[in-house]
Amino acid sequence: MPQLGGDTRTLLTVGVLAERSGVAVSALHFYERKGLLSSERTDGNQRRYRRDALRRVAFIRVSQRVGIPLADIRTALDSLPESRTPTKADWARLSRIWKSELDARIADLQHLRNDLTECIGCGCLSLNRCTLQNLGDRLGASGAGPRLWEG
Repeated sequence: MPQLGGDTRTLLTVGVLAERSGVAVSALHFYERKGLLSSERTDGNQRRYRRDALRRVAFIRVSQRVGIPLADIRTALDSLPESRTPTKADWARLSRIWKSELDARIADLQHLRNDLTECIGCGCLSLNRCTLQNLGDRLGASGAGPRLWEG
């Protein structure tokens, strides 16, 4: 583990990072175990984080909220420079990478929302009687699972 060097006043304790980011200490430790965040250690083995960790934690939280898997978040964060705080251009580049994936997810969610409203409205709540999506349970012959959503 890297040891502290330079001015320790610019580094944040795990408690300060948790308070300022609104994320539990246990979540910060989890992010670190998953390689999403890194810390330096004091001589007493206490974690210290660079100030850019605040932006990284915010990015992680927002990415999680929109459903980006942790592995993809890690890949994105690994592409950021270690030697400086990420810039607006860095964040814009990362958001462009995920735009098409998020657009597809939004379309799927809208489709699901619309179909759920129609199916709940028909009252049958039975796939083998549904006249909207699966008349006569024809999709049942294809196997188990949500056939309309897997293609």
